[in-house]
Amino acid sequence: MGLPRVVDADGVRWITIDRPEVANALLVEDLDAMAAAVATVDTSTRAVVFTGSGDRAFSAGMHVDSFADLTPDTALELITHVGDFLRAARLCPVPTVAMLNGACVGAAFELSLVCDIRIARAGARVGLPEVLLGIPSVVDAALLPAFVGLSKAREMVLTGGLYAVEDLGQGYANRIVAPEVLRAETDAMLATLTAQTRTVLAAQKQLFEIWLNSGIAASVGASIDVFANVFTHPETTAAVAAYRNRG
Repeated sequence: MGLPRVVDADGVRWITIDRPEVANALLVEDLDAMAAAVATVDTSTRAVVFTGSGDRAFSAGMHVDSFADLTPDTALELITHVGDFLRAARLCPVPTVAMLNGACVGAAFELSLVCDIRIARAGARVGLPEVLLGIPSVVDAALLPAFVGLSKAREMVLTGGLYAVEDLGQGYANRIVAPEVLRAETDAMLATLTAQTRTVLAAQKQLFEIWLNSGIAASVGASIDVFANVFTHPETTAAVAAYRNRG
């Protein structure tokens, strides 16, 4: 048990947080290892899945010892590592999936928010408990209102409570399934995602990022350029031809 396990299989990079003895709590070195695993995907990788070891937790977030004796300077260093990892996951050019096999808390919950797809085990509890430690929820916690609405996001962040995934409504988890079919449901989603061309998925993910950060005029303008650019890739022409020839 230690650093996250990275396994490539059938075009999918599986990244498993592997500290089950502490509910897969994260250390800085785990963040850096996962950031590197995301940054080094090559053209053979069609999707990335994050999950946790065991059946207790996806991840408890940053290990509580990480916050002990911080100064403003060391706190800045710590949160920069968190932000750099989440940015790498959010900007990954292939689809990212969070397979929530258990509790998903703090920075790990933020990881689930930056992923494209969330497949959750029924009853899995999620939340942002940082306020209970006297520290704010930051970085990609900023995405939470888009998933659950501003009112619920304020409640979650200001109380630090944990919630069953079912309590967050349809905006958070793409699928909520029984534990025994979690992997099968994830594999089914991956089959659908990886059927598309890598070019179009990278282009569409680029547009999602633009849409999140830009107004309508800029988003529409960027969409036009991205649309034209995908036709520089032969696989786009091949995909169009294959679709036209479907029986």
